[in-house]
Amino acid sequence: MGKKKVNILSYLYLIGMAVVAIGFCCPMFKGILGTSANGFKFINFDNSVFVSIGALMIFLGAVCGIVVKFVPKLAKNKLDFLCLLISIAGGVVLLIGFTTNGGIYKAIGKAFLKNAIAGFYMIVVGWVVAIVGYFSK
Repeated sequence: MGKKKVNILSYLYLIGMAVVAIGFCCPMFKGILGTSANGFKFINFDNSVFVSIGALMIFLGAVCGIVVKFVPKLAKNKLDFLCLLISIAGGVVLLIGFTTNGGIYKAIGKAFLKNAIAGFYMIVVGWVVAIVGYFSK
């Protein structure tokens, strides 16, 4: 019995989506007075539905992508790529919501990258790793 060769590239998609989910739970933006907000702070349908939908799409796309990788029949149907696209589209929706809505979201939107901290960068790196992992099959 020989050892089965394991290719690290086959796990890059899973690692990338896990980094997106973890980054969503970490502080993403620093606000006024030094406070920071993780992704769950943006899920508030009273203030902005658009920002809330974007935040949910990021997190649920990442979690569904992880689940799809563990169910082989689903991964064969290209649902893993769909989950990645949903998560990235959620990021675009969140960015648009920041720049168009009023209040605190507009303040974040004006200095989007200036206020970004670890969680935001983890999400972006996770998307890149997941894209590389998906296309390197």
